[in-house]
Amino acid sequence: MTEEEFDAFYAAAFPRLVGQLYAFTGDHAEAQDVVQEAFVRAWDRRASFDAAEAPEAWIRTVATRLAVSRFRRARRWLELVRRDSPPEQTPGPGPEHVALVAALRALPPAQRLAVVLYHVCDLSVDQIAAETGAPVGTVKARLARGRAALARHLSPEEAETMTGTKEATHAS
Repeated sequence: MTEEEFDAFYAAAFPRLVGQLYAFTGDHAEAQDVVQEAFVRAWDRRASFDAAEAPEAWIRTVATRLAVSRFRRARRWLELVRRDSPPEQTPGPGPEHVALVAALRALPPAQRLAVVLYHVCDLSVDQIAAETGAPVGTVKARLARGRAALARHLSPEEAETMTGTKEATHAS
């Protein structure tokens, strides 16, 4: 991939990937950071990329792994901070956002990733299986369990928005 092709790819894919990782992390700045880091790593390998080989999937995978690593690091740090200081009070986002992010965060990471890739990234079950390395049946099970868990955490309207709009168009 030439520098010009990479620049065009970056301009087209960056906003989309940030949106997808935002749904996974629940933090817009964190999503921007991990996607930017993934693009830096892709830049170093741009000569080996071919547009036909789905570089966006590679970048999404790298960004997701970076987000998981950062989450683990932050969780360890937070455990240390909680021992030494009282929690800080800050105003939060709106109730709809909080409900969805809380519901997504309540899911196990594998289910959350499947739900985000399917409903936010608009990937098919087969594409999710290829990207995550999980069998198709496992992806379907993760989606079903993730949807069921989301339905328990969200209002009926929120759950329908998350799970009902794509069932007819993406059944696999």
